[in-house]
Amino acid sequence: MANTSSRTLRLLSLLQTHRHWPGTELAERLGVSERTLRRDVDRLRELGYPVSAARGTDGGYQLAPGAVLPPLLLDDEEAVALAVGIGDAAQSGIAGMQEASLRALTKVIRVLPPRLRARVDALREMTLSVAASGPVVAAQVLTAVAQACRDQERLRFGYTARGSAPTEREVEPHRLVALGGRWYLVAYDLTRHDWRSFRLDRLTEPTGIGTRFRPRPLPAEDAAAFVQAASGAPAPCTVQALVHASATQVRQVVGQWGTIEPLNHDTCRITMTSTSLDWPTQALGNVGAEFEVLGPPEFAAHVQEWGARFIRATSAADSAPAARVRIEL
Repeated sequence: MANTSSRTLRLLSLLQTHRHWPGTELAERLGVSERTLRRDVDRLRELGYPVSAARGTDGGYQLAPGAVLPPLLLDDEEAVALAVGIGDAAQSGIAGMQEASLRALTKVIRVLPPRLRARVDALREMTLSVAASGPVVAAQVLTAVAQACRDQERLRFGYTARGSAPTEREVEPHRLVALGGRWYLVAYDLTRHDWRSFRLDRLTEPTGIGTRFRPRPLPAEDAAAFVQAASGAPAPCTVQALVHASATQVRQVVGQWGTIEPLNHDTCRITMTSTSLDWPTQALGNVGAEFEVLGPPEFAAHVQEWGARFIRATSAADSAPAARVRIEL
């Protein structure tokens, strides 16, 4: 029989893999009596895991949702899938998702064995994600930089700027920014004595050197504004439209790229944020339903411009002489 601690962990793992376990089958899996099983269940409850029990012929145990989130046990495949999914979520562009995803990814990668870290990087590199359409950044690079930002620890890495030779940099990292399908590090460069933004896909072997620093004031409203100014990227624009179709139909077309608010069974409000007005215009056209632009005015003007362009295209086709077709017999 396994010791109490390892047996309790085994019990937790089994409860997380099935919705409901008959008591006799669960005890048999663990190699213990049903009385010992009940004591192990009580230990899990003391640790904060809400294990519910039912008596009778269909009685057994199951892990129920609780008031707080207790630790989870994951097998190798689940841990790799979780790390890859969190990496994509961090770069999805969903409001409020980036920072929380980075924290979660840092926790997961820190406890993964090296063999599983390599699998995470290989999967992210070989999988084309709609959310992450830019260069793939290794999970270890992403988490090492995120940890240095969080801990306010100086960071040293190799960096190759476009058209330049590789250099060694030592910086005071400030914040990570996902913009236009790419990851950027905003940091104070201790060699150049100035603020810089670094693309993570051009950054190698980031290493925290153990030296803490006092944060400097950033010469911008926030890190995202700093990267946008440095890269010349346009600022994102939030648009809204009233769509005369069900929320389910719109969600099937737009997916995670918009927030859909049902108003009734055949009308919903959609909100999208993009650095280009072309994408939300195309997305609304793909829905195949009538819609009304709620704002901003520049988006309404953009939709009108698209509509006028399409009307001119059909007018040109109507006025063109019919093509003559010659058939050789």
